[in-house]
Amino acid sequence: MTDFNLDGLSLSELKQLEKSVARAITSFEERRKAEARAKVDELARELGYSFEDLAEAAPSRKRSPSVAKYRHPENPELTWSGRGRKPGWIGDALAAGKSLEDFAI
Repeated sequence: MTDFNLDGLSLSELKQLEKSVARAITSFEERRKAEARAKVDELARELGYSFEDLAEAAPSRKRSPSVAKYRHPENPELTWSGRGRKPGWIGDALAAGKSLEDFAI
């Protein structure tokens, strides 16, 4: 690897060098991905498939819809499964001193 004397460069030269390095890294990564893709395509063809056929066949992990565990006391259409972010109405009620059990279905 070549040794660079970065101490002698101005700020604008350093920033230009930073941009050039970022472009070189991106270009390198893109070339590596293209090489990997070509190898995968070649192997898939040897086995009688195309890469697209194999990529489509990959199982996707999907969660089933979660069951509602909590319901708004005044509007029964508002529910929450207990997963993810708390809805505003739950957050407001908890801040007001209520507990989750007060909303359990």
